Amino acid sequence: MDPVVCYCTNARRAARALTARYDEALAPHGLKVTQYSLLRTVERHGTPNLTTLAEATGLDRSTLGRNLRVLSALGLVRLSAGDDLRDREVALTGEGRARIEAAGPAWRRLQASLGAALGDDADRFTELTRRLAARPRPGPAGEEST
Repeated sequence: MDPVVCYCTNARRAARALTARYDEALAPHGLKVTQYSLLRTVERHGTPNLTTLAEATGLDRSTLGRNLRVLSALGLVRLSAGDDLRDREVALTGEGRARIEAAGPAWRRLQASLGAALGDDADRFTELTRRLAARPRPGPAGEEST
């Protein structure tokens, strides 16, 4: 592999490698890691509206909507009207809860394996990725907003 120094290129390579591993581990349960993560986020938030869910996942509303429609078609979530006509609420179905529970051990095994592979760097990796994700996005001139 080409040894580039670009942070973005290296982060994207790592993300693709991690995604492939998690997708492989979750495939027997009919889920991709993006779906599992979204289901777990709904589980943690109870019956969130789309705005809450978008903020919690870091997804824009259109991407979130597409992902939720897939999960709804699979019978894993239920979308209903929110407090006003412009908003929707998301709830896990019984099948969604069962799927999370069934896939959980595979996710935990892989998480433990990757943690062991990272060793003393595991917590630091998590902290660094959270810090990067929390950085403000560039403003119109390409400078970070404060």
